[in-house]
This record gives sequence, structure tokens and C-alpha cells, in this order.
Amino acid sequence: MTAAANCTTSILANVRLMDGEAADIVMQSDRITGIAAGLADTMPAATRIEGDGLLALPGLVDGHMHLDKTLTGCVWMGHRAGPERISRIEKEKELRDELPPVVERAANLVRCCIAHGTTAIRTHVDVDPDLGLSHVHALAEVREQFAGHVDIQIVAFPQLGVMRCPGTADLLEAGLSEGADLLEGLDPILIDDDLDGQLSALFDIAERKGVGIDIHLHDAGAHGLAEINAVSERAGVAGMAGRVTVSHGFCLGAAADDDFARAVDAMAKAGVSLVTHGGASSPLPAVKALRGRGVRVFAGNDDVRDPWSPFGNGDMLERAMLLAWRSGYRTDDDLAIAFDCASAAGAAVLNIEGHGLAVGSRADLFTVDAETLAEAVAQRAPRDLVFKAGRVVAKGGEFADGA
Repeated sequence: MTAAANCTTSILANVRLMDGEAADIVMQSDRITGIAAGLADTMPAATRIEGDGLLALPGLVDGHMHLDKTLTGCVWMGHRAGPERISRIEKEKELRDELPPVVERAANLVRCCIAHGTTAIRTHVDVDPDLGLSHVHALAEVREQFAGHVDIQIVAFPQLGVMRCPGTADLLEAGLSEGADLLEGLDPILIDDDLDGQLSALFDIAERKGVGIDIHLHDAGAHGLAEINAVSERAGVAGMAGRVTVSHGFCLGAAADDDFARAVDAMAKAGVSLVTHGGASSPLPAVKALRGRGVRVFAGNDDVRDPWSPFGNGDMLERAMLLAWRSGYRTDDDLAIAFDCASAAGAAVLNIEGHGLAVGSRADLFTVDAETLAEAVAQRAPRDLVFKAGRVVAKGGEFADGA
């Protein structure tokens, strides 16, 4: 298929597709309008961008990140918190006044993400009585700064709890009018000691405002399963299929088979998705088993060099590799599942219309020095070109500001 060339038409010439076929990709405005071999020779008026025979893949999607926490671009800071979650929360709170502005740190990480081929991000942003909505405002500024380079979805995140911090629910609701796109919750039993209270507050706001919920659930064992089951039940009653996500759900990685099946089937019935970062310190929910039972599973980097963890560089291809490695994936088909979690599955949950590498899709893609998709995942091959809405936003692993 071809497209008429005009001043907004560009052609990514001489690339390979996931099926191994050579092709040229025509991009007009923000869409892919043609994919076939030899198109570049038929459209001399279009802007030609040489693909050098590299593999072309659809843009990566980071479905779980904390841009306001990152220390990317800062002088190295050793990890200061203890191993407990509460210790990390309190230590991060203590460090706030020592850090450069949120906008500066977040922008540093966003540039890294774009350079690695990420074209969309869902970021969780702290809201509490001390911070108010200052971090939401900061990330809204970052989103505006990088408009046209990457899509950013903001989730208002009650890091210190909802019920244990009076006024937080009101702040979460206010945040939806001042830059946030979704609501967040956090471990209702461990943090708030009030499962029904926290979920009632969140779902009440979500239903009134017509927004989705993405809730951090780290709790293990019976508490974690009770939380997931309660979230699924409320999502089903509220008719919120496709608009509720469980972040982490570590309890599913250690649940007995019957408990796992009941919880996952309830999630699938209610249309609740799960996002995982494949971290090494907690049980990993079985990705293929979840997908096989109808739950959409996607992936995110979570913490990237911040007070919670010194690791990470914002590369979702590396995250796909880690997810595959922890899952014991070795075959090309399994590595393709890991890539899907880092790309198409996240795009679907974030409601990114037209994600993919086909005529009519958004022109969000990247080229990578690999023979196959499996090699790209397994070896975290270098990214050469990154396109957002048909514009080059990174070259040779460096942010290019749409040049």
C-alpha cells in the first residue's frame, strides 16, 4: 500500500519487519500509511530516513513508573532505607528536601526512556497532606514539556495511605482536576488497616469522576488475596471492566493453585489487569498462566534509580528481558510474550489507540540492531532511531528533541 507524498510525508527506508521481510515504512502526519518493499523508490518527493536494514518494532510502553521519585541525573546517592516497605516510605519522605526539583529529575528520566524506544508512560505521582498536589503539578509540566515526544499518563498515588492520612481522599479527587488521569490506592490492609474504607473511598471517586483506578498491592498471603478479590468484586459491580489495574499483586506469585485460580478468574471476569516489573525480591505472578485465564498482563520499570532502589535505566526492552529471565522463558515465542507485555499489552490498558506496526497505526516505532524480535529482547540490542507520531525523537541512543 502506498500514500501520496507531501511535505509531511517521510519514509523509513530499508528496514526489516518482525516476520523477517524487508520493507519501507511510509509515515504521513502521525500515522503509518504504507508498508511494503520498494516504496521509497516510488516516492522521491518524500523525506527519506535510512533504516540501515535494522529491525523495526512498535513503540515500547512503560506501564508503571515513578517519575517523581527518580534520582536520574543526580550525583550518586547510596541506598539509605531498610528492607521494609515502611522504612522506604519514611526514608524517601526525609530525603525530599535534599533533592533537585521534581521537574528536573523526571525530565532526565523521560529523555532516557525516549532514547530507549518508549513512546508512552504511565507514572504514579505522590499525593499526601504535606506535598499536596505539587508533584502532580510538576508531572503535568513534564508532560507538557515532552508533548509530541512521548505520551504520559498520570496516576495520583497516596504513598502514605488514604485512611491513615485524613484529607488524602479529597486531594486525590482534586488531583483529577489538576493534571491526574487516574486514581491510586496502596495496600489497604497493611498501610491503612481498612480494606473496605480505602476501596470505598477510591471507587466512590472513580465512579463519580468517570476515571480508572490503578492500585499498588504488595501484601503477601491471605491479605494480598483478600485485597485482589475485593478489588475485582468492586470493579465488577461498578462496571469498570478495562479501567482497573492491580500493580504488582505479589501474592499471586506464591498462592496455592486453587487460590490463584479463583483470584485470577475473578480478575478476568471483572476486566481487571495486572502490571508487573519482574523484580527479583518478590514472588513473580505467572504471566502465561494469567494471560491464559484471560487477564491482561503488562509491564513497567517501577522504580528507576530512586530512594527505593539503585537499579534501572528506563529501558523497557531490558525490562522485558528481566521479565523473561525471571519467568524462565527461553523460546522465541516466550520472548515475544515478554515483548508484548512491554508494548502492545500496555498500550491496550493505557487506551492508546492505533498502537502497532501496520497501515493505519500510529507512527510510534523504533529500529533496533537485532536479527529477530527474540534477539532484541534477549540481548537488549541498541536502539538506532525512535519515532513518535512520525517524527524522529531519538537517534543513536540519544534524545533528539524531534530533530
